[in-house]
Amino acid sequence: MAYRIERDSMGEMQVPEDRYWGAQTQRSFENFKIGNEKMPLEIIHAFGVLKKAAARANFKLGKLEEKRLLAIEQACDEVIKGELTDHFPLVVWQTGSGTQSNMNLNEVIANRGNELAGEKILHPNDHVNMSQSSNDTFPTAMHIAAVLTIEDKLFPVMEQMIATLKRLEEENADVVKSGRTHLQDATPIKFSQEISGWRNMIEKAQEMLRRSLYGLKELALGGTAVGTGLNAPVGFAERVAGEVSDLTGKEFVTAPNKFHALTAKDELTFAHGALKALAADLMKIANDVRWLSSGPRCGLGEIYIPENEPGSSIMPGKVNPTQCEALTMVAVQVIANDVAVGMAASQGNFELNVFMPVLIYNFLQSVRLLTDGIRSFDENCLKGLTANREKMQENLNRSLMLVTALNPYIGYDNAAKTAKKAFEENISLKEACIALGFMTAEKFDEVFHPEDMC
Repeated sequence: MAYRIERDSMGEMQVPEDRYWGAQTQRSFENFKIGNEKMPLEIIHAFGVLKKAAARANFKLGKLEEKRLLAIEQACDEVIKGELTDHFPLVVWQTGSGTQSNMNLNEVIANRGNELAGEKILHPNDHVNMSQSSNDTFPTAMHIAAVLTIEDKLFPVMEQMIATLKRLEEENADVVKSGRTHLQDATPIKFSQEISGWRNMIEKAQEMLRRSLYGLKELALGGTAVGTGLNAPVGFAERVAGEVSDLTGKEFVTAPNKFHALTAKDELTFAHGALKALAADLMKIANDVRWLSSGPRCGLGEIYIPENEPGSSIMPGKVNPTQCEALTMVAVQVIANDVAVGMAASQGNFELNVFMPVLIYNFLQSVRLLTDGIRSFDENCLKGLTANREKMQENLNRSLMLVTALNPYIGYDNAAKTAKKAFEENISLKEACIALGFMTAEKFDEVFHPEDMC
């Protein structure tokens, strides 16, 4: 492999000739050979937006010349488009402030910008990192990445799932089935009502995430090293937030308290709590679906779901609820990630949190897994879900908890005796009620209507 010599404040480093990064990136690459978890591409993309916005703000404030602005903008556009992905090799397990990834971006943008300009006009620190510090750029990139992934990726698939559930509600509005509590038979419920509960879970989770976006749209940029804004011109913080808003189409604002913005990560913790709530809801929905579809002959068998793959290497004809299993595993991972996010957020010491890379790695993994998991479950399972109306009706008719309809007429204690006699003698509720002398056949038929119990 051919190398070139790059220099930083610590001296010379050999860097692969075909890579745009510089000496500081190379030092990190060699010093942190830990794991395979690379800095998420969503953070790289967010940094591209951030650096372009900062260059524009510096230009408009008279700090950066136009030719340097144009070179930075062109290089940032390539970062944003994902054209320079191979030039960002650093792992999550680096300095907790993300300084080395910030410098990775500065070096790549400077070297690529110089190449595009045809002359060496950009310095990574003096121009690309102008008016900035790693301590305010990395938390800013975290917030930008979180907002973009939630609004542009997660929300659309949640809305798609909500639409599927609304359709299933309409299709099953006339289906009455046995309800279940404690895994035991309960009073009747419409299948559409059961589905509406699933739908509202997703709607509520989306609303909780929307509330969390207000804090995530506050940007630390402008605080520089410790929150005082040292070396940033007056008006930079407000100007750069406006530029980020223009580039993303989202309404970002500068954080009103930069000391909080640099050291606290409560907005991300709050938002991930909503992601955990969504994961918990998805766990419940997927479990309901696989229980209701269990069988085909020895389970509940009340719904049919698509048969996508063979389910066993030894049992011919077996088909399993694989989409449910995948989604519940996603939920487990997201719930576990919440522990890492919370622990990382608690480690702010004095003026800076130094657990930021691991925090955002887990946060973005959760958003990514939830996005892909919901899409897969909706497209490969939920959209093809149908009710086994005959089985639902059979189970409903056999349910002893229909006896609850008799409470107003014969009282709780007599209704309990009726249910126990019917169960012990394997007879119908009607037969038990008549045998015990609590009602005539005519009166029973008059008041006993399971479909009205919903």
